[in-house]
Amino acid sequence: MSELVPGAHMPLPDGVLALRVPGRFDLCALVTGGGGKVTGDRDFVFYNQPSAPGVQLTGETLRIEPARLRAGASRVTVAISAADPGTPLGRLPVPVLGIADARGRVLARFTPSPPGPETVLLLAEIYRRGPAWRLRALGQGYADGLAGLARDFGVDVVEDTAVPPAAGPVPPPAPERVTAPGGPSARDGFLVPVNAARAAAGSRPVLTDARLTGAAQAHARAMAAAGRLCAEGADGVSVHQRVTSAGYAYLAVGEHLVSGPLTAQEFVAYCLRGERTRRTLHDPAFGHVGLGHCAAGGDIYWTAVWAAPLTRDGLARTEAEVAELTNRERARAGLPPLGADVRLAAAARAHSEDMATRAYHAHTSPDGTQPWDRAAAAGSARRTIGENIACGQRSPAEVVAGWMDSPGHRANILAPAFTHIGVGFAGGGPSGTYWTQLFGA
Repeated sequence: MSELVPGAHMPLPDGVLALRVPGRFDLCALVTGGGGKVTGDRDFVFYNQPSAPGVQLTGETLRIEPARLRAGASRVTVAISAADPGTPLGRLPVPVLGIADARGRVLARFTPSPPGPETVLLLAEIYRRGPAWRLRALGQGYADGLAGLARDFGVDVVEDTAVPPAAGPVPPPAPERVTAPGGPSARDGFLVPVNAARAAAGSRPVLTDARLTGAAQAHARAMAAAGRLCAEGADGVSVHQRVTSAGYAYLAVGEHLVSGPLTAQEFVAYCLRGERTRRTLHDPAFGHVGLGHCAAGGDIYWTAVWAAPLTRDGLARTEAEVAELTNRERARAGLPPLGADVRLAAAARAHSEDMATRAYHAHTSPDGTQPWDRAAAAGSARRTIGENIACGQRSPAEVVAGWMDSPGHRANILAPAFTHIGVGFAGGGPSGTYWTQLFGA
């Protein structure tokens, strides 16, 4: 079983998939095509309309059979809201999405970052890539609830709201605000409150970087063209791929994808309200930022990209920290530490770079090479080879914790027979970060 993080991708088997979220949540699914919008009520599956071609909702479980979706469908987005309408999800236990195959075998689990004021959360999307279907973990929320969902997917919804009794004459509606944020004023309105918030949290200030700004602007335009928040535009390019294509190689990366705020100041205020979004804005690892926005259909789509540049020393420290955390886990289990192996490390880094460059996540590369092939090609003479891979995790601590929560990966880390380790990291690709551990004996 895989433990997914926001932005992680995984291939899906053929047949029926069961997606389950236990707890006090309402589960729903939105079926869309290339335009990212539903074609009508039949594309919205929820408790009052529990079925559509290829999708069936029963209690806490959505059963999805991609091959039976309506003609033209290429994506199913899975979302939750609180069972009590309007309740912020931050007041409930963090939702956990389980993904199982037709035989009931659990394939993966996704636990998003704890939500805050959001009342609707996009958990995952199942999408077609060529002839195959894949799943992407999302974890993106809407503080404006079903209104935000309707705006991005074109759904006609009515939220349950309490209407207070009238206490006097109804005031006239406030005048519509029309803004065109951009230029120096938008940048100042962004950096000044951002760096004030970072200073209060004890983090160094960030500087704008033209490459990040270009990537953020391109992604904001892609979201505006699609009419929805998305980590990957209709062109198939992710926000992280836009960053690397702009020539910025990074060691750490974070992003905010938001729609609704009218000014840069409102955007920053929104990011500071939620625990997860605030953590990214405060992250001391970041030194650079780029901000982009684009108006479409009466809405404004924002992208902020945060990053720390890749350096030789920084990469070595990151990979060494993964090895150190791995040896701590072995020590807790009473096992001897793994020694560093430069050949295994070279093979591990090359595999992470290859996954990021060719946009895949697998032990077998597109040209058919296996972990032992890569170790041998790097000059390793180790007779026994094991490999752990991961994508999407944003720090050594997060990736090692994810591996330890997965039985198969944990078994490699705690295998008594292994004596040496090599670690490789790469940034880029659809998931943003790629990690490889190669074990040898």
